[in-house]
Amino acid sequence: MNLESPKVNVKKSSQEVFDFLSDVKNFEALMPENISKFEVLENDKFLFALKGMPEIVLEKKEAIAPNKVVLGAAGGKLDFSLEGNISEVDETSSEVQLKFTGDFNPMMAMMIKGPISKFIETLATSVPNAI
Repeated sequence: MNLESPKVNVKKSSQEVFDFLSDVKNFEALMPENISKFEVLENDKFLFALKGMPEIVLEKKEAIAPNKVVLGAAGGKLDFSLEGNISEVDETSSEVQLKFTGDFNPMMAMMIKGPISKFIETLATSVPNAI
């Protein structure tokens, strides 16, 4: 399953956005209102839970300054990644788009497609206000 958030304009340089997304503790500021738990486990790993959903542990898998930050599932039963792509518009603004990629059976994919789409859209649209 591949899902993409809308592209979001951020009035910060691509390096500033990259630095923000590279620090996993900043993801707490991007989470939707229905978050029930957020905990930084290590420098590059955090746990979060949304109300009514199981806890998910994400860790930073790759960071290519200033254009890409990739988070992936850290253990657990589901294998997926969340990729933040940052493109420079000019020296003081950039665009961010999140891409979710996961390998799920068709039944699971059908159940989670809506909530995951809404989740990555919320994360992306929160970036301009969080930085």
